[in-house]
Amino acid sequence: MIRVGIADDHAVVRAGLRRLLSREPDLQVTGEAADGAQAFALACSGEIDLLLMDLAMPGQGGVDVLLAIRVRCPALPVLVLSGFPARDYAALMQRHGAQGYLPKSAAPAQVVAAIRAVVQGAAWVAPSVPAADGDVAPHLGLSARELQVLLSLAQGRSVGEIAESLQVSVRSVAGWRRQVLTHLHLDTNSDLTYYALKNGLIQ
Repeated sequence: MIRVGIADDHAVVRAGLRRLLSREPDLQVTGEAADGAQAFALACSGEIDLLLMDLAMPGQGGVDVLLAIRVRCPALPVLVLSGFPARDYAALMQRHGAQGYLPKSAAPAQVVAAIRAVVQGAAWVAPSVPAADGDVAPHLGLSARELQVLLSLAQGRSVGEIAESLQVSVRSVAGWRRQVLTHLHLDTNSDLTYYALKNGLIQ
């Protein structure tokens, strides 16, 4: 029996996934989370074999949760089920520790197949996500911390708020911000927000 945890801030999505997985004799939903903090606690609880997780959650976002899981619970497979359809986002999530990525438009059979594959150690990207070509998006070259800062700034959080959430100094966050702007050839936080929207990193 594969024990699945579902992390999504929409109750109707969690209910739909729970109904879908209940039809499968080898799958069982043993935990749910409605925000990032709950998702991290569930991941490290020992009660699940896989976390099926959305990226856009209140509080600690999905990217932050994914990075924290990789540090505290590195053996737990994470399958991202997201409303972000961008090709580059799928590659980015796998680079930072997700074993699989599915858009929320995926067919139910794909979700079930992905769960089974990821638990067995295989990587999974939905067939609807095109393979990367030679034009690599600039944000794929960011470090994990730089990515966190990019997404946080693009969502309107201040340097001070980011520093507090990451438990680092304002000076450190300001430095990462400069590195992100330089790497992406941008000038302002507004530019970062536009870049993130254009590349499907936020919605």
